[in-house]
Amino acid sequence: MIIQPKIRGFICTTAHPLGCFKAVSDQVDYVKAQGSFKGPQRVLVIGASTGYGLASRIVASFGAGAKTIGVFYEKEADEKRTASPGWYNSAAFEELAHRAGYYAKSLNGDAFSMEMKQRAADLIRRDLGQVDLIIYSLASPRRIHPVTHETFSSVLKPIGAPFTGKTIDAFKGEVKEVTIEPATDEEVKNTVAVMGGEDWEMWLDLLAKENLLASGIKTVAYSYLGPEITHAIYMNGTIGKAKEHLKATADKLNNKLSALGGEALVSVDKAVVTQASAAIPVVPLYISIMFKIMKANGTHEGCIEQMERLFREYLYASQPKARDAEGYIRIDDREMADDVQRQIMAIWPQVTSENVMSLTDLAGYRDDFYRLFGFNIAGVDYEADVDPVVKINSIPVEA
Repeated sequence: MIIQPKIRGFICTTAHPLGCFKAVSDQVDYVKAQGSFKGPQRVLVIGASTGYGLASRIVASFGAGAKTIGVFYEKEADEKRTASPGWYNSAAFEELAHRAGYYAKSLNGDAFSMEMKQRAADLIRRDLGQVDLIIYSLASPRRIHPVTHETFSSVLKPIGAPFTGKTIDAFKGEVKEVTIEPATDEEVKNTVAVMGGEDWEMWLDLLAKENLLASGIKTVAYSYLGPEITHAIYMNGTIGKAKEHLKATADKLNNKLSALGGEALVSVDKAVVTQASAAIPVVPLYISIMFKIMKANGTHEGCIEQMERLFREYLYASQPKARDAEGYIRIDDREMADDVQRQIMAIWPQVTSENVMSLTDLAGYRDDFYRLFGFNIAGVDYEADVDPVVKINSIPVEA
């Protein structure tokens, strides 16, 4: 099969196995180039197949030599379509880890379900005994509650009043105004149910009950706060309420883990191009401007660079960098630097469809989007015939 990108709206419906492999391999090479560090040894990554979760798994193994179990919900290829990029990423990670002699196993299924939690618990007990780091990096638009079986769907909406602001169709290059009506109380509640901390706490509670948490256990969830220009639909919107719940859950988990000398943390990360962020009004235009500025001053980072800093400078440093006043780890510090934000605010009102390519790095935004799916990767022949079927050896057949 010759695999080319097929874009529909802000979704790519194809992924390239060799491109994804090369992208993962490049991240592995980056971590190896930084040298090893003393870090976690038995790691569970919940949401391990893309973005920050995948980068965390790479840093844990290739930086600290950790054994890792990855949990994700991805689609394997069939006779009509390619696998999802997360499937190819995870297959690539496992192959590279095994070549290097590292333990790596994966479980594919609904991480919100009790069945998946129990499968992970059983695998930890059998192969690792306990875990000393749990990364929680799930990104999903819906959740079926494992106890009540209710289905919750999240929304990206302001709260209290409509929001009107500037946004961009990243693939047409059209800068336009968008108005979003405020969320109902029910939509706020549902978004918190999907993107808040309840599921994170359920994972920790089950693993604690089964004595699978090592002394000194750390658990980290990822979040984003963003600048004032996005606050109406992000920090002060439905997602913001979910992120508040996530932080409150971390505080609650800290009390629960105190007997083990453990801690629960929230890391606020930099804005990057993801399938989710591509769908949020305002955000693609903001990222495109931010990319231009940060690349120009040499502070631009992707997921792997940030996770490398998180592990080395905050989680496992002999003298960890300080957290902010609310207890957050701020890996978004370079994005939120005063000079960067001043420049973004100066450019923002000037951007139009006519000058967007010169005032922003929209080309870089698009390139990062394609790279999520294994396209635009240097050294990959996209005209070659490739087999879309790639197996992940450690996933049980019944998954």
